[in-house]
Amino acid sequence: MTPADREEILVNKVKNAFRDAVMETAVYRGEVTHLVDKMALRSICTFLKTDPDLKMNYIVDVLGVDYQTRVPRFDVVYHLYSIIKKHRIRLKIRVAEGEAAPSVTSVWLGANWPEREVYDMFGIVFEGHPGLKRIYLPEDWEGFPLRKDYPLRGYKDRYNPYGEEKE
Repeated sequence: MTPADREEILVNKVKNAFRDAVMETAVYRGEVTHLVDKMALRSICTFLKTDPDLKMNYIVDVLGVDYQTRVPRFDVVYHLYSIIKKHRIRLKIRVAEGEAAPSVTSVWLGANWPEREVYDMFGIVFEGHPGLKRIYLPEDWEGFPLRKDYPLRGYKDRYNPYGEEKE
């Protein structure tokens, strides 16, 4: 299969199956990215995993991106790979502040920790996640460090796990 054939399959299969849910598609250097409606995310992920031409059986990562001045503020990006077919695809959804994103742990168990990481760093809640809690920072930590409005100095300077005063 040529890279052009692979690209065509990754673009057309998803667009044809979810015509109303695919809002935008971009191809850069042979890698396909679909911006999709978050309400259709689980269905699209299930389709990508089970379709015989796609077989996206590995979730590589889940990321958060903060566009502080844009509405909706956040993108959640899913990097998927087919070990069998040797192709990759990227899905994006947009999430407003205070809005939940659907969890894809029911499709790939491997989404558990990356979704927790996005929650911990950005404060994006994943609806349907089996155990959403902080993974890097203590439960009483204030704020979300990868948000654009997080202070460069402040919380981390006050927090000292050894109870010593900072000067």
